[in-house]
Amino acid sequence: MSNLNLNALRWLSPAILVLFALPHPVGSSVTSQAPSSASAAEKPYVIEYYYKAKWGHAEEFISLFKKNHYPVLKKEMELGRILKVIAVTPRYHTTEDGRWDFRTALIFKNAQVANDDFDASPLIKQLFPDQDTYKREEQRRFEILDAHWDLPIKDYNLDSHSGN
Repeated sequence: MSNLNLNALRWLSPAILVLFALPHPVGSSVTSQAPSSASAAEKPYVIEYYYKAKWGHAEEFISLFKKNHYPVLKKEMELGRILKVIAVTPRYHTTEDGRWDFRTALIFKNAQVANDDFDASPLIKQLFPDQDTYKREEQRRFEILDAHWDLPIKDYNLDSHSGN
């Protein structure tokens, strides 16, 4: 990532997410658990994706992510499946066992959309006509990872006795 991009992120604490895109506003609560009623089914659903690159490869990973994966996510935003794509990098380092280099949060329209069997391959073929290069770069993006995990998150109401 260039110094300009890193300097733009330095004012953030690690807990604050950097907004990549905001196609339209979402209510004050953007996280939810699996819907239990019709109204809950329309609540946005957030999944955080953590990436831990091998030492010295974080910038390469982020570059490949921006080149090959972010355009697909932007297309899904155009389709209305995803409301926002948010990304952060840590400001400081942590212990090796807790280290991650890049985190994205995808704010889906709702839990159903987040967990459906959406097939992105037509979008990928449209966005990347040179499929050999795309597949090679995506393979490289995952070769340089030490770890990757996905974490669906939900709101926690601190003012409630039950937390819901």
